Amino acid sequence: MRAAVCSSYGGPEVVHLRDVERPRLRHDEILVRVRATTVSSGDCRLRGANFPQGFGLIARMIFGMTRHNQPILGTECAGTIEEVGAAARQFKPGDEVIAFNGARFGCHAEFVAVRLKRAIVAKPAGLSFEQAAAIGFGGLTALHFLRGPGRVQRGERVLINGASSCVGVAAVQLAKHFGAHVTGVCSGAKVDLVRSLGADAVIDYQSSDFANSGERWDVILDTAGTAPFARVRHVLNPKGRLLLVAAGLPQHVAAPFQAMTSGLAIAGGASPERSEDLALLAELCRSGIVKPVIDGTYPLDRIVDAHRRADTGRKNGSVVVTVAA
Repeated sequence: MRAAVCSSYGGPEVVHLRDVERPRLRHDEILVRVRATTVSSGDCRLRGANFPQGFGLIARMIFGMTRHNQPILGTECAGTIEEVGAAARQFKPGDEVIAFNGARFGCHAEFVAVRLKRAIVAKPAGLSFEQAAAIGFGGLTALHFLRGPGRVQRGERVLINGASSCVGVAAVQLAKHFGAHVTGVCSGAKVDLVRSLGADAVIDYQSSDFANSGERWDVILDTAGTAPFARVRHVLNPKGRLLLVAAGLPQHVAAPFQAMTSGLAIAGGASPERSEDLALLAELCRSGIVKPVIDGTYPLDRIVDAHRRADTGRKNGSVVVTVAA
């Protein structure tokens, strides 16, 4: 099969298309013929070894000290089941599915083996493969933070910092679905997009600083890494929650002390990968409540260009890569 392989840590140019052996299926796996996948910020961080502050050594110990243990990146895909393992009785060849392979990666290829314990759900008929592939990475993260540590309630005021990012576009729509008043923070060029997703207010960070606006919020979700506790504590309401999607080790270490002394809740970390959460996102997309946002679509033989686009940090939603017709 053809696959995009990372030969080493580095820029987009370290990614090369190669013929590699097709995955051998285990009893608890399904083999997916990939129709569409994405190049996420997670793929770019791992490819370039651009890990959050303080996590560099830990990440290299997990993913490879000088080169990738898993050279085929890609956390999510949509496609058709080619083969099923003996334990995968709920699926059959030909089923159209959405799969989130998470830290196992492997989706930047014509075929990927996905274990049953990962998030795998049926693809809604009304969604294209490209739309379906764009659901998981941002949607699962936003859903976890808003519904879990964020505990967003109807009528609360929620601010999404980095509202046009992959996580941000999902967070705006999900927070509105939960009944919150949503403020999005983004660049001026993306104000219309964020407003079209349902944001009640949009702040252009290039001309205004939300931290000096005089407003306050119950929940702040930071996808950009530019809203640390010291900057935003005074704009959080009592018992407010700061959700750190992009945070380094020093922020995680300081969070318990900051929470204890301020009375605010501070949460970070990775989001779980559950089929029931992916199924909820798929249903919300099917019903039109959540709309996948695609920045651009690239064929597999232009995956280096997809990496370059994702690297800019200026994408709207997801960068999609089409693999098989």
